[in-house]
Amino acid sequence: MFWIGVVEGACWPLWRRMATWSLWSLLLWEAFFPAAVHGAQVHGQVGGSVLLAAECPPGFQVREAIWRSLWPSEELVATFFRGAPETLYHSRFLGRAQLHKNLSLALQPLEPGDSGNFSVLLVDTGGRARTQILQLKVHDAVPRPVVQVFIAVSGDAQPPKTCQVLLSCWAPNISDITYSWRREGTTDFGIEPSSLFVDGQVLKVSLGPGDKSVAYSCTVSNPVSRDVATVTPWESCHHEAAPGKTSYKDMVLVVVPVALLLTLAGLLSVWHPCYSGKKQKDICTDRVAPETENPLV
Repeated sequence: MFWIGVVEGACWPLWRRMATWSLWSLLLWEAFFPAAVHGAQVHGQVGGSVLLAAECPPGFQVREAIWRSLWPSEELVATFFRGAPETLYHSRFLGRAQLHKNLSLALQPLEPGDSGNFSVLLVDTGGRARTQILQLKVHDAVPRPVVQVFIAVSGDAQPPKTCQVLLSCWAPNISDITYSWRREGTTDFGIEPSSLFVDGQVLKVSLGPGDKSVAYSCTVSNPVSRDVATVTPWESCHHEAAPGKTSYKDMVLVVVPVALLLTLAGLLSVWHPCYSGKKQKDICTDRVAPETENPLV
């Protein structure tokens, strides 16, 4: 015999109504007994997947379970009643949630707005309830960092043939990242903490002639990804002109004096038009003649 129940004009199977009542009783149970176990923080990458594990103490035989998203609004994500999992709730995770046999919740593909707290309410066959809260943080993949080299101006007090360098590492449009430096070709990092500034984003190094081939690598990372950029700073310390080519310094030494000479020549042509050509000489002669001739009286 198939029993049905009528609620507000809708015909529901009796087992469906019992499952709904069980769901609401569990939610009321949690409301009156709010004690919860806070689990670890779980990290995921945009576009990837993450597994939210439901932890059960020894001897805890789960009969019913409820997964909920607590932020930005409280939503049912998945439930488990009498051996039947359900993930078709109209939450923002519809089509992206999967409830495993061990009652762990898988989410994929992850979106930036998925970060937040999740709770799972577990009830065993003896009527005991256990609530676990997990925090999900979804991160973007870090991009390739940009390393810039800044050379200090040499002074008399500076040892000869040395180069003081500031290396700046930057990853655009990313938060929650850390910076670290490595001197390549060494067994250890070789970086003194006193040489790091701006939370490790800037590194100060002193280079000598023996460091021409030494490279430094900057690593940017977050809990789900990392990327590296490498630079050889000595190349920025001494720019030598290639054979057959003119260096920037040589160009300045030639162009500046020529420009000054042309400017002076232009000024002389303005103030002394008599020296600017034959035509100007005739004009000058015509202008001077009336001044030197004496009229006859």
